[in-house]
Amino acid sequence: MFEHEIRVTWGDCDPAKIVYTGRLPWFALDAINAWWEHHLGDDWYRMELDRNVGTPFVHMSLDFRSPVTPRHRLKLKVWPTKLGETSIGFHVDAYQDGKLCFEGDFVNVFIVAKEFRKAPPPQDIRDIVTPLLRPAK
Repeated sequence: MFEHEIRVTWGDCDPAKIVYTGRLPWFALDAINAWWEHHLGDDWYRMELDRNVGTPFVHMSLDFRSPVTPRHRLKLKVWPTKLGETSIGFHVDAYQDGKLCFEGDFVNVFIVAKEFRKAPPPQDIRDIVTPLLRPAK
């Protein structure tokens, strides 16, 4: 399982002194992007521009468990949960100080980036993702 760490700052917070809700999906997407870079060697930017492979989101779901604050590093655990004919699903668990703060499920569709046309994942991506698949929970 891949783990990505984020330093939460005061600027991420709202007047309630916890992380602004809109930042939580951003943290999760940053972790998924880091997962791609770690396993494929390319992040979304390089996938899109250098490989002509896009992965726009078609679904996001988040459940909040505990507030996120700047007191501790946010550790996000990321893994792929499914690989379809043209889509990929990811699960993200986010922890601070050992406590689950939020979890989410995300689905992307593969596209030919220059044409914005749905397409199957390239074989090298399928080969990388398949052995790493595991259920969300």
